[in-house]
Amino acid sequence: MMGRMTGVLVIEDDDRIRLSLVLALEDEGYAARGAATAEEGLRTQRTEPADTVLVDLMLPGVDGFECIREIRRSDDVPIVVVSARDDTHDIVAALEAGADDYLVKPVAIKELTARLRALRRRARAAVGAAATIPRLVFGDLEVLPDGGEVRVDGAPVAVTRTEFRLLCELAQHAGRVLSRQQLLDRVWGYTVGDERLVDVHVGRLRQKIERDTTAPRHLVTVRGLGYKLQP
Repeated sequence: MMGRMTGVLVIEDDDRIRLSLVLALEDEGYAARGAATAEEGLRTQRTEPADTVLVDLMLPGVDGFECIREIRRSDDVPIVVVSARDDTHDIVAALEAGADDYLVKPVAIKELTARLRALRRRARAAVGAAATIPRLVFGDLEVLPDGGEVRVDGAPVAVTRTEFRLLCELAQHAGRVLSRQQLLDRVWGYTVGDERLVDVHVGRLRQKIERDTTAPRHLVTVRGLGYKLQP
C-alpha cells in the first residue's frame, strides 16, 4: 500500500500503549518498533535510524522534552509527540524542543497514519521545490528559499524546517490573510488539525524576525481571520 515500508520508532514507557501502537502501525503497513525509555530510544535511533519517531513526554529518567532535544542535536528525522498532556504550555515546549507535531492521547490510528503520510509528503515536496521560489525581501527581512535561509538586517536567523515553510508560504502570499486552517493545509498538509500548531509557530517566528513582538511590523495577526506577512 505504501511502497517501501516506513520505519517508525515508538518511544513510550507504557507497555500496553507501546505494543498497541506498534501493532496498529504494522497493520497499516509500517515497519514499527518500540522503546520503553528515552535512553533506549536514543540508542536505537543512532544504530537503526527510523524515518519517523513518536515520543511520549512522561518518560522515566530522561523525559520526552530532553529526548527530542537530544535527537535534534544530530538528526533531522520528523518527530511526533504522542502524549496525554494537552496543556498549551506543553505543546509549546515540545515544539520548541524540536518536535514537528503533537497529538493528544488517546490517538486514533487513522489520524496518526494520516499525519505520518503528511510528514512524508512534506519531506518529498521540499526537495527541489525551493529553487522555483525567488528571493523575497520585506524591509529588513529577507527570505532565500533556494538556500533555506532567513536574514534580518543581513544577519542569518536560525529557524526550524516548519518555521521556514510557514514563512515561505506567508511570503509568497504577502499582503494576503491566510487562515489557520489554510496554513495547516498548506504547511503541515493537514485537512484537519490542532490550530495551536499554527499559533505556536507564528509566535516563535515573531520572536526571531521582529524587533518588537508586541508591535510586529512583518508578521501580523488579523483578528478573527488569520495571519499575513506585510508587503
